[in-house]
Amino acid sequence: MEREVMTVSVSQLNHYIYRVIEHNSYLKDICIKGEISNFKRHPSGHIYLTLKDEASTLRTVMFRSAASSLRFQPEDGMRVIARGRISVYEAGGTYQLYIERMDPDGEGALYLAYEKLKKGLEAEGLFDPAFKKPLPAYPKTVSVVTASSGAAVRDILNILKRRYPIADVKLFPVMVQGEGSAQQIAEAIRLLNEKELGDVIIVGRGGGSIEDLWSFNEEIVARAIFASKIPIISAVGHETDFTIADFVADLRAPTPSAAAELAVPDMAELAQRIAGAKSALFTEMRHALLLAQKSLDNLSKHPAMTGFSGRIAEKRILTDQLMKDGQNALTRYLEKHRHALSVCAGKLNALSPLAALSRGYAYASLPDGTALRSVEQLAEGNRFQLRLADGTAQCKAETVNQD
Repeated sequence: MEREVMTVSVSQLNHYIYRVIEHNSYLKDICIKGEISNFKRHPSGHIYLTLKDEASTLRTVMFRSAASSLRFQPEDGMRVIARGRISVYEAGGTYQLYIERMDPDGEGALYLAYEKLKKGLEAEGLFDPAFKKPLPAYPKTVSVVTASSGAAVRDILNILKRRYPIADVKLFPVMVQGEGSAQQIAEAIRLLNEKELGDVIIVGRGGGSIEDLWSFNEEIVARAIFASKIPIISAVGHETDFTIADFVADLRAPTPSAAAELAVPDMAELAQRIAGAKSALFTEMRHALLLAQKSLDNLSKHPAMTGFSGRIAEKRILTDQLMKDGQNALTRYLEKHRHALSVCAGKLNALSPLAALSRGYAYASLPDGTALRSVEQLAEGNRFQLRLADGTAQCKAETVNQD
């Protein structure tokens, strides 16, 4: 007997398949591995790609909310493991994988993401030694960005206090793993620079798995370290652990304890060096003084020095004699010229009008100072002046007679 065949519409069939798939618990949460092809990132932030293997292909979509949590940049040809749910797009009659999470395929998936970011940042020059800032020799303030509890922070604080107790240590507690930890670390570095808190910054945490250390492999942390004006020491994990932060930082310490030792000098060692330098300085000064004393002793025994006092006495006697001779010569010179001056003074006095006045003569002049030489210069009642040997007399012409 022939079975009756049901006739349905396309929409009914697609809806039926949709319901079958939606009620399949196995397809609600499934991991699928394959190779990426036809990768496209929509302006909205959604990602569309095809997963394929040797025999088949599968259409997939990853919405923006899930795509924002990707720790690597997907590319065509990359093998990945995608986790999500299978559902049917009824309008198109196709089923596809709605991806919630995607990681590089195989062991070391995080390592592949790490290598990819490392390669990109290195190409930008973030690891270039030319950008490494020197650490201050004697920092006044040391800032520490790490978890508020745990062996790492205890080791850092203890070593800083023991080695260099005069430094001011500022702890900036942050999450060092888990969601949001990378943002906290980057923000702490930014704030420390903005407030100029610290001459050097230690950024790090204790050891752990690659997942535990992943915050220090985030690009946001790498760029915050590179942008820091304050020198940064990266101290993440154990000696064998390397993170992106280690390559960008100005100095990489193998452990948090080593970071504290690199950040500050040892005061005990400094004290020994100062004491040694002081002792060496005193030794050099003592040696220099001994050499100077020996040289002075040799000079004092030299004939030029031993007869020096005698020659000084001779020169003193000679100086006295020269001074005496000079005084005698000066006296003779003055006497000679004093006599000549006296003769000249006598001659000058004989010719002086004042000498004539002393013999009873007088000098007459008009009020304007004109010499009065004739009675014709006078009229009755005119005034004139007589200069005598010992003074002057104001006179008035009563009468004027001409001889």
